[in-house]
Amino acid sequence: MRKYILRRFLQMIPILFGISLLIFFLFALMPGDYFSSNRRLSPQRLEELRALYGMNKPLIVRYFIWLKNVFHGDFGFSLQHMQPVTTLINQYIWNSFIVALATLFFTWTIALVIGIYSATKQYSIFDRLVTLGVFASLSVPSFFIGLLLIKLFGVDLHILPIGGMIDTGSTTTGLAYVLEVLRHMILPITVLTFLSVGSLTRYFRTGMLEVLRMDFIRTARAKGLKERTVIFRHALRNAILPAITLLAFELPGLFSGAIITEQIFSWPGIGRIQLDALSARDYPVLMTLTMLLAFLTILGNFLADVLYAAADPRIRLTKKEGG
Repeated sequence: MRKYILRRFLQMIPILFGISLLIFFLFALMPGDYFSSNRRLSPQRLEELRALYGMNKPLIVRYFIWLKNVFHGDFGFSLQHMQPVTTLINQYIWNSFIVALATLFFTWTIALVIGIYSATKQYSIFDRLVTLGVFASLSVPSFFIGLLLIKLFGVDLHILPIGGMIDTGSTTTGLAYVLEVLRHMILPITVLTFLSVGSLTRYFRTGMLEVLRMDFIRTARAKGLKERTVIFRHALRNAILPAITLLAFELPGLFSGAIITEQIFSWPGIGRIQLDALSARDYPVLMTLTMLLAFLTILGNFLADVLYAAADPRIRLTKKEGG
């Protein structure tokens, strides 16, 4: 198992290198830059500013300069915000992370429970309601459900705050601050969980239905094992395998989906920074965020492979036999 994990980890290095090369050249070839959007600058001043920030050098030279700086933790300078990109992102990335991780936890917990119970109660009223909910989750856009929840719980019932991370003018600290942030997290997490839980529930339900029809499940039941033991000790381990592959796309998917949600709820996360950088052509910020999403995708694939190998030892054996 250790050799398998090490081999998969080492495979991440050339992939990250290739992605960094692709991302840099794609952004470098995009028309315009941060300075070109300022029409008050003369052509001579534009050239001076581009030379000052090294934008007039050959692409390959700029890439290796950027790559060397990345290895030193320097991802560039945000001209829009006039501060290093790492400093800017560090101010907002953790706000997005706590929402994404909380959403990931609730999504997988809810989908696992509902998917298993729905599969064991196939064609029941509960199963039909779950199917309806899955289609609703896949069909309803995030801005609609977000505005609907704001109208219902924020404007009409006055139960939850409608936006922000803390109350306006709040000076709370300690536990009171944590509880205040948690109150503001409820609606964004609810929206993201609702949008993500549908597809995952469908995978769990389909996987459980296929496993429950297999011969080894009939054999386990014929031996007189309790239904709970059959479901959770024998069926679940095999049914969860297809869903593990989705883990590779969950974290980056949550971050990309949270861009709209953060705008709706005025959550001070990385989504707003990304949209502002896109409109201002602040390419160092966009490159860093794109690299972050790529890294999360690769990391998700790595974790999915490790979990898959832990759940199914045949994966490790196949890899070993294949070289």
